[in-house]
Amino acid sequence: MKILLHPTYFPNVASFAAMVQNDVVWEANDNFQKQTYRNRCYICTDKGKHMLNIPVKHVGGDEGRQKYADVEMDNSYPWKKQHWRTLETAYRTSPFFEFYEDGIRPLYEGNDVSLYEFNLKTIEVICNCMGVELPMTQTEKFQMEPTELLDTRFLAEAKRKGTIQLEPYPQVFDDRHRFIPDLSILDLLFNEGTNALTYLKHQPLDLSHA
Repeated sequence: MKILLHPTYFPNVASFAAMVQNDVVWEANDNFQKQTYRNRCYICTDKGKHMLNIPVKHVGGDEGRQKYADVEMDNSYPWKKQHWRTLETAYRTSPFFEFYEDGIRPLYEGNDVSLYEFNLKTIEVICNCMGVELPMTQTEKFQMEPTELLDTRFLAEAKRKGTIQLEPYPQVFDDRHRFIPDLSILDLLFNEGTNALTYLKHQPLDLSHA
């Protein structure tokens, strides 16, 4: 099945499950929307669910709209340093953080400007960690209701919770918080490691009715 998907910041587990189970076409022609996974992801810390937010520069066009592909990250704020420090603190004791950190850390040391391109890089890094190919196909024009693709762009909506129920997996602080769903793929990778891909492939997804 071919699905239409937004590239988001270290996508959540449901998005990555959809990605590895289907052929993906990236939405490259939509407008940027606030409060979505385009510039945020969630991880688990000792205090529970925690948001990592990428600050962006808003250069409004007509009616304040801006193409997602044109959005620039605001690197005047040291968010990369902050995000990496938070990830280290949260996952240093997880089973696989040290195994993958050398592949992920360089993302937080670069000078990327484009949010869209940076998000694709985060996805590429995870694909490399799991040994799968990064989908390369992108849309050529925006379609409100695509006719040849299953529209799964709703997976980028951060406030849309409980849409897809996934099986629990071990988490670093599950003795304190029980299982926390809807977290970034990083949480699954650092906790499940080489088993992450098998987990993703076996999640029951009904994207057509989500």
